Amino acid sequence: MPSASPFFLSPLPPTPLFPLFRPFASAALHLRAPCPALTSFSSCLAVLFGRSLAVGSKSGYKFFSLSSVDKLEQIYECTDTEDVCIVERLFSSSLVAIVSLKAPRKLKVCHFKKGTEICNYSYSNTILAVKLNRQRLIVCLEESLYIHNIRDMKVLHTIRETPPNPAGLCALSINNDNCYLAYPGSATIGEVQVFDTINLRAANMIPAHDSPLAALAFDASGTKLATASEKGTVIRVFSIPEGQKLFEFRRGVKRCVSICSLAFSMDGMFLSASSNTETVHIFKLEAVKEKPQEEPTTWTGYFGKVLMASTSYLPSQVTEMFNQGRAFATVRLPFCGHKNICSLATIQKIPRLLVGASDGYLYMYNLDPQEGGECTLMKQHKLDGSMETTNEILDSASHDCPLVTPTYSAAGAHAPSSPTRLAYTDELGAAGGACLEDEASALRLEEDSEHPPMILRTD
Repeated sequence: MPSASPFFLSPLPPTPLFPLFRPFASAALHLRAPCPALTSFSSCLAVLFGRSLAVGSKSGYKFFSLSSVDKLEQIYECTDTEDVCIVERLFSSSLVAIVSLKAPRKLKVCHFKKGTEICNYSYSNTILAVKLNRQRLIVCLEESLYIHNIRDMKVLHTIRETPPNPAGLCALSINNDNCYLAYPGSATIGEVQVFDTINLRAANMIPAHDSPLAALAFDASGTKLATASEKGTVIRVFSIPEGQKLFEFRRGVKRCVSICSLAFSMDGMFLSASSNTETVHIFKLEAVKEKPQEEPTTWTGYFGKVLMASTSYLPSQVTEMFNQGRAFATVRLPFCGHKNICSLATIQKIPRLLVGASDGYLYMYNLDPQEGGECTLMKQHKLDGSMETTNEILDSASHDCPLVTPTYSAAGAHAPSSPTRLAYTDELGAAGGACLEDEASALRLEEDSEHPPMILRTD
């Protein structure tokens, strides 16, 4: 029997577990992480869709508005779902793709506001990830990828025999004109395969890192791809589809870390990177302007000039370090060791960094787009929608030590009980039902104010 995804291996504990976060829509952010027990939410999943937040558990899910920093306003609640391990919403539309722990090889596509099921598909192995945009729906298995037409949900193409990808790592651009899919091209080094999902052909292979990939993220235009490896010390940004290296940022030198998430701002000017440490780095994507050379007047200045002149004689690894960008802004989280996910969004006309963590909280920071520096913590919200003051949260003992919990990738979507109309069995490896035209036509697939989702897994 095919092996299951990591999050399906551990039984659900009776006490607090963790959430999943994810951003979609206008200034999107997707997070997945653990959270403590919530009232009637014994194990939760949080998903951020730009201006809305979804908080789910084993028994249901809720939607909250993120139009204000001060509070999470509940806008929707569903209580008849069980064990959902993947939930993907198409921006701010009503279309939701769901995978359950009880049927980890089955994908359901639903209209959550009407409570109806549009169609479902079954695959040969456990579904590890699902990605959506206005053109395509991608289903990622450990060694294959399925590309569906979002309009009628038919399988257009299957990428078979991909390198083992047990984490389900992949990224899908949200741009209609640059609708690219990125996924690991190797299990031993950091190669990125870029696939054109409109013309259904390979676009490029990018040798991004020496170590295996840990994170991938497209910008909103689909013309830039950020990558990080399992070492976690260097973040690179490449042009798409050309694969030219545009930027290289150093996250740290002293230690290797596990990168949890990468996220661009909607204008593509900033890139955030979170890890299993207490620091979130925000990099600014701008070309460094060359200043006219001036003769140094201090001893330090002379030393610096000699040092830079000598880089042409140093090993390439050392020379690269001198040329790598450093963080424009940083965030010091009140914890270390928790899984987390970050997103850059504009709320109430101010740039914000949102961080969802496996301690069960959503943290909101202000970002100064001109000066950068240390970001200011504005609010923290519990994932059940209630709010605590800064001191109450920062003084909590649960924030001082890592949360130790079994692996689980909890639920956050509604799987309606209405019957599915099966119309055909596809020859590309997925058996499923045709899309109901009346349901599909009711979806707002051309919403311009939407932002893509990001996912945080608690493996």
